[in-house]
Amino acid sequence: MHLGQTPEQERIPSQGSGGTHRSRRSRARITLAALAVGALAAAGLGVIAAPGGAATPTAAAVKAAAAQSEVPAPPAGFTTTWSDDFNGASGTGLETGTWKYDTGPGSSFGTGEIETMTDSTANVFHDGNGHLVLRANHTGGDPAAGWTSGRVETQAATFGAPAGGVVEMVSSIQQPDVSTANGAGYWPAFWMLGSTLRTGTTWPTSGEVDIMEDINGRSSVFGTLHCGTNPGGPCNESTGIGSGEHACAGCQSGYHTYAVQIDRSVSPEQIRYYLDGKQYFSIDSTKVDAATWSSAVDHPFFIIYDLAMGGGFPNAFGGGPNAATVSGGRMNVDYVAVYNKAP
Repeated sequence: MHLGQTPEQERIPSQGSGGTHRSRRSRARITLAALAVGALAAAGLGVIAAPGGAATPTAAAVKAAAAQSEVPAPPAGFTTTWSDDFNGASGTGLETGTWKYDTGPGSSFGTGEIETMTDSTANVFHDGNGHLVLRANHTGGDPAAGWTSGRVETQAATFGAPAGGVVEMVSSIQQPDVSTANGAGYWPAFWMLGSTLRTGTTWPTSGEVDIMEDINGRSSVFGTLHCGTNPGGPCNESTGIGSGEHACAGCQSGYHTYAVQIDRSVSPEQIRYYLDGKQYFSIDSTKVDAATWSSAVDHPFFIIYDLAMGGGFPNAFGGGPNAATVSGGRMNVDYVAVYNKAP
């Protein structure tokens, strides 16, 4: 769902190719195989071949990249289109020339969330150590109410792959440091929405690429494409076409890279999803009809981060916030980068 635009519907568990997922608004941050490949190759680190023609860094290379706090150099053959390493002063809010706040009640987003998104530095701020922080805070005695949090998106909606080219979107993120014992209802996400959503095309026709989502402190990641029509349609909305739940060990306690690569240089075109430089899911354009794919994928996107509380997706895995859910959980973002390879 997207605040002020066409909301998505709550997700329902699915046993189809997409696995269990929800059609949340849209979300994202990343480092994908190709990205890590070039940066790591430049550093003299080895890579191995991955499915779909992408290169994947070795385990040692991924570990080395994860230790870096600056935006990595582009992969071989790519150029850096845009990046942000969030070096704002401690306690300051967004750089509004680059980012904008999405504010308002979670009920506006169409996914059943219960938080209110604000522009307060209590919810969205730089920590002074090169990170953007989205923090969910709770007040009152009712765990199903009284939550505030943050949702932000890029001002630019220009990030995509031209015909015959490739784009990578990558972000280094620490998911909220919660567990299944105290994290019920937490729903961090890094994702993208199609630029045409801002010019009148409805969701999900305009396309949504969810790069990273986790729910309820499960130490996992979901990757999903939303497209076509809602409900149902070629993309099984509002579930979408997704990876299902993929294990993400240590993603609550440390920084990991989440990335997506849209490759329009191959036939069929392909979207590839990466965790710490390792591909774990892909979608070929032949999965849906050509018109649906083109409307959803073959255009630029804008990038979104948000930390929701409650909603259809967490509910599908055991429910929203309860008495044990801790207040103050943080989604920390180290950097985000967009890399392009020309046709």
